[in-house]
Amino acid sequence: MTDRETLDVYAAKAGEYADLVKDAGDDPMVQRFVAHVPAGAPVLDIGCGPGFAAAAMAQAGLEAHAWDPVPEMLDLVRAHPGVTARQAGYDDLTGKAIYAGVWSNFSMLHTPLAKWPDYFAAIHTALIPRGILHFGVKLGSGEHRDSIGRLYSYMTEDDLTDLLTRTGFIIDVSRTGEEAGLSGEVAPFIVLQATRA
Repeated sequence: MTDRETLDVYAAKAGEYADLVKDAGDDPMVQRFVAHVPAGAPVLDIGCGPGFAAAAMAQAGLEAHAWDPVPEMLDLVRAHPGVTARQAGYDDLTGKAIYAGVWSNFSMLHTPLAKWPDYFAAIHTALIPRGILHFGVKLGSGEHRDSIGRLYSYMTEDDLTDLLTRTGFIIDVSRTGEEAGLSGEVAPFIVLQATRA
């Protein structure tokens, strides 16, 4: 994520965003993710925000790495014991067979759609065989800014499924719904978990 306006919004509203997502570690999808990763294995929460999901992973005994491009978010992440924080984003994901799981929850949607195939390929490469990907995104099409200025890239469920399948993932579980985010706008979303084939 390199869009300056989006980064500035998260920097200014880091505390407000943390209050909004403070229960993220209790999400059943976090528990499912943890259950599908070998004990003590390294995992990456990319676009981690205040790091509540990564904290839950660390508390479960995983080697939790949390990346975010916003320093104000990383200040919050560093309050979580056992989580290794780094200022980084999708363009920095260059390793091979490093992680047993990658948690990408509503963060890639702040990057240009044209880069998504490369980013999913980088995640696939960074995962060990049979590693797990968690992915969340708002549903729709195109690229737009929300009412507080954040850049959003949207994808339909069919297009996302096709892209992940072509990249070498097998989708194991998915769910859709609607909820309000930081801007207060209600939007449809999908979260899914997939295995690296």
